[in-house]
Amino acid sequence: MTMNRVLEAIVLVAVVLITRTGIAQPVTYEEYQAVFNLDLSGRPPWDTVEIEVHHIAGGIYYLRGEGGNIGLSIGDDGIIMIDDQFAPLSEKILAAIRSISDAEIQFLINTHAHDDHVGGNEYFGAAGATILAHENVRIRMMYGIRGNPPSPEGAWPVLTFTDEVKLHLNGEEVLIISAPPAHTDGDIYVFFTGSDVLHLGDVFRTTGYPNIDVGNGGTLAGTIAGLQLALNLAGPNTKIVPGHGVVSSREDVQELLDLTLEVRERISSLVEEGKTFEEIVALKPTADLDARWGSRLDRFLPGVYLDLIANR
Repeated sequence: MTMNRVLEAIVLVAVVLITRTGIAQPVTYEEYQAVFNLDLSGRPPWDTVEIEVHHIAGGIYYLRGEGGNIGLSIGDDGIIMIDDQFAPLSEKILAAIRSISDAEIQFLINTHAHDDHVGGNEYFGAAGATILAHENVRIRMMYGIRGNPPSPEGAWPVLTFTDEVKLHLNGEEVLIISAPPAHTDGDIYVFFTGSDVLHLGDVFRTTGYPNIDVGNGGTLAGTIAGLQLALNLAGPNTKIVPGHGVVSSREDVQELLDLTLEVRERISSLVEEGKTFEEIVALKPTADLDARWGSRLDRFLPGVYLDLIANR
C-alpha cells in the first residue's frame, strides 16, 4: 500500500467509521505505523533512566525522565501529580517525589492517553491516587491504542470530564480544562492559577514540530486552536510546562503557533495544486525549518495533509 493510499484510508475511516464509543477508530496498526514511522525500539534500558527534579515556582515542580514531563503540586493538602511516564519507571518516579515530600498523592491527572504519560497509572492508582482525565482517555485505555490491548482496569481514570474541572488544593484553584482535539482527542491543560504555572501536555512541545496523532483523534485544526487557547490562558509571566522539553513562556507557544500556521499555508498551496503526499514530501516544503524543528516531522506532515484534504 502506498503512502498516499494509507493516508486516504485513514481519512475515510476518520470521517466515516464511528463506533459505539463515538470515537473515530484508527486503521490497522501496520497502516498507522507506516504513516507515522513509529520506532518503539529506541528507548534506553529502564535501569539507566534518571528522574530529574526541577522546581518551577512555589510548590510546583516537574520531573523529567523518559516520557512526558510530570507536573507536581506539593502542599499541605497533599500532592497533585500530572502524568506518570512508563510503568517500569514508577518506583523511580515515586522515589523522586519522596525526595521532595512524603505527602500522599491525592490526584493523578492524565493529559492524554499515550503510554509515556499514563504508563504508571496502575501503580499510582493502587497506591491511593485518584486518577482524573478526559472521558476519551478512559475510553481509549479501555479499548487499547496503537494496536495494543486494553490497559489494565486499575489504570483507567475513575473521574472523567469533557469540559472543565476545578480543584481547590494547596492554597490555590487548579483549573483542568479540555483542549480541542490537537495531539489526541483527549488533551487537557492544567493551570495552577495562583502559582501561574500552566501544564499543556503534548499539545505544546519544545523538542520539535507538533505531534498530531491522527490515529487517536489529533487534528491540525485542533492543534492551532489548542495553541491559541493556551495563549488565551497564559499571562506575560506564566511559566508553561510542555509535554516534552523545557519550561517555557507565552512567547514560545506563540512561536510554535506561528510555525504551525506557516506550514499549513505551505502544504495547503501544494494540496490545491493536486500534489499527492509523496510528492509533497519529495518537495521538502519545510527544509528551511527542519534544523530548528525537525524532530517528529514524520508525525506532523501527515496530520497537516490529512486535515487539509479532509476539509477542502
